[in-house]
Amino acid sequence: MNVRRSAAALAAVGVLAAAAPATAADPSPSAPSPKAAVPHGLYGKGDPTYDGVWRQSLTLLAQRTLGYRPAGAAVDWLTGQQCANGSFTAFRAEPAKPCDDKAKSDTNSTAAAVQALAATGGHGGAVGKAVDWLKSVQNKDGGWGYYPGGPSDTNSTSVVVGALAASGTDPASVRKSGKSPYDALPAWSLPCDQDGGGALAFQPDEKGKLLANADATAAGVLGALGKGFAAEAGKPPAQDACAEAEHPTREQVADNAGAYLATALGRSGHLRSTLPGAKDQPDYGNTADAVVALAADGRTEPAKKAYAWLEKNAGPWAVRSGPAAYAQLILAAHAVGEQPGDFHGTSLVRSLNALGPAPSMDSATGHSQESEESGESDTGVWWIVGVGLVAGIGIGFLLSGRKKRRP
Repeated sequence: MNVRRSAAALAAVGVLAAAAPATAADPSPSAPSPKAAVPHGLYGKGDPTYDGVWRQSLTLLAQRTLGYRPAGAAVDWLTGQQCANGSFTAFRAEPAKPCDDKAKSDTNSTAAAVQALAATGGHGGAVGKAVDWLKSVQNKDGGWGYYPGGPSDTNSTSVVVGALAASGTDPASVRKSGKSPYDALPAWSLPCDQDGGGALAFQPDEKGKLLANADATAAGVLGALGKGFAAEAGKPPAQDACAEAEHPTREQVADNAGAYLATALGRSGHLRSTLPGAKDQPDYGNTADAVVALAADGRTEPAKKAYAWLEKNAGPWAVRSGPAAYAQLILAAHAVGEQPGDFHGTSLVRSLNALGPAPSMDSATGHSQESEESGESDTGVWWIVGVGLVAGIGIGFLLSGRKKRRP
């Protein structure tokens, strides 16, 4: 997956470089000292400066797909990160202070928080304010950039589409200069007769050329389908291969992108990393995203094949990377109907829940999915083992997951 660092990430290039080995096969990378203390209620032990809101949002969303009621402290931490204008930044070390330019509001953190808070319920005011802010920073092409005013990109536009859908807002009705996000996404879709045909680019390069990007493609499938992170399996696509159209509909954009991903996974069942300066290696995070995208597009066979590969190989990556990685794998399991309580002999659910305040069983069902799968308590020794496994996690996930979505 190509890395698109934001201005904030570039400013911390030294920290990111130090974290790069955590994405490789090294089972025991050294964890750099956090630049910010991890506050109570936040999941994970790694530095939250660049992904605090993102990893918390994915965690809460993953817990809800499993039938858990997230802990009040975890939800309160997320709502406490919201700025007065409704937006969210990547992380606010001092939420009592007003938001300023030192911690810039961004569309990705805001949209992820909307999806999480909408899923937890009871936060309509916070969700409404965040959606209003997202609408206010929409670009004239109908899309969104990572930061307000920046050029639109596939990933940011898609995560905002997921937020709008989660809030009960029809993305097609959110328009700027007469254009909606469904008008923006086809502009980044590569024609079928070009190299990488069917894929989506992150955004045009300096010369206006579109380059296939697997990360943007996975995000773009969900965006074009009007779905969020917690997508479920959809109907089979209208065609298996890329189908040319002069003015493709959003459904055709999604189907063409799904065909590209299915081919990109190939016989191996996984994607490869193309991080600048890093050796070629499996890309666990983007493979998990591709599973969700393929399932949402109704391509269950390649989605399940990729999930099976993750089940055999992604456990050590999740341990190194922390809560967002566990959440990605749980959302992948949710998309293909697999049981994350038995992930190649490991429970993704217990491992994730051990990284922060314990969620409770959903009162609507009286039990959690994890209890059904394992027949064992979620407390006691398993929590202790889970905490031990993730002790010392640094910020490797910034490269293997969240940072890949930044320009």
